[in-house]
Amino acid sequence: MEKIFYPLTQRRLRTDTHIRELTATVKLSHKSFIQPLFVEEGIAEKRLVKGLYGVEADTAETILFTIEDCLQNGISKFLLFPIPLVKKESDFDFSFASSIIKKIKQQFGEQVWISADVCLCSYTTHGHCGILNEAHTQLINHKTVDVLRKYASQLAAAGADCIAPSDMMDGRIAAIRTQLDALGFDEVSIMSYAAKFSSQFYGPFRDACHSAPNTNGLQNRKSYQISPFNSNDAVASAVRDEKQGADILMVKPAALYTDVIARLKQQTLKPIAAYHVSGEYAAVESLAAQGLLQRDAAHLEVWAALQRSGADITISYAARNAKAWIEKIDY
Repeated sequence: MEKIFYPLTQRRLRTDTHIRELTATVKLSHKSFIQPLFVEEGIAEKRLVKGLYGVEADTAETILFTIEDCLQNGISKFLLFPIPLVKKESDFDFSFASSIIKKIKQQFGEQVWISADVCLCSYTTHGHCGILNEAHTQLINHKTVDVLRKYASQLAAAGADCIAPSDMMDGRIAAIRTQLDALGFDEVSIMSYAAKFSSQFYGPFRDACHSAPNTNGLQNRKSYQISPFNSNDAVASAVRDEKQGADILMVKPAALYTDVIARLKQQTLKPIAAYHVSGEYAAVESLAAQGLLQRDAAHLEVWAALQRSGADITISYAARNAKAWIEKIDY
């Protein structure tokens, strides 16, 4: 019986690690990663974050050791989330956040790049991202923006390299950019949470920052964050933020929204940051803890997907492992 030969047309490019490495269309680098950091006022020792394996909220003292450890692992870019001790509904005190940035910059100087999250969710008694009306039924946009621009200017004065507004208020990018420029902080960049969705995947983060909505009035963030069912709104919001002065556009969550990253990539020349959020991270970690997947390989697969979709920057709770894992990739 005559043998039938099936020519190899694609499999030759998969033969061994060397050719897979040569022909890979995704080339990850730890230099494009940002490590989120939590630092909490009033705690005497680090606090484990529920659901986030290996992630802790630092004290004002231990934050420096955490950053030093990250630097030793090749990570020098950070997204800082300060967690104040006192929560209020107005007249917020931002001195703790400013003091932490000053301390970090005094210790590490230009070795590190600090992007400071700007939002009120960890400051408010009700857990929302801005100022509510008296009945707690509506978030007041203009009052919130006024507070945020003042907060941003204090962070810039403390030494923040980048301001990262995550509140999703209309007009906050223009207000912050105008304020920074007027005060001489024109070199401080803005990384906007431009396409931030009202997602179920923020749970561990809200535990970290004590920021879950907790009022009988406005019980969720759907009135100011983007619906998962409206990608047009996400793109429109990002394009608006670019016009108002954002330097980096963020999509959050990331792994579930690669279609939005891809669409936005066609609309802008600005760098796009993908935030692999706490719930997405926790899902990988939970499966790894049960032995159902390989931890490092799974995170690398997610990161590759984000880059394939068009992300230039990856924000990940596992960023501190990126250099070691990337160097050992089995293509």
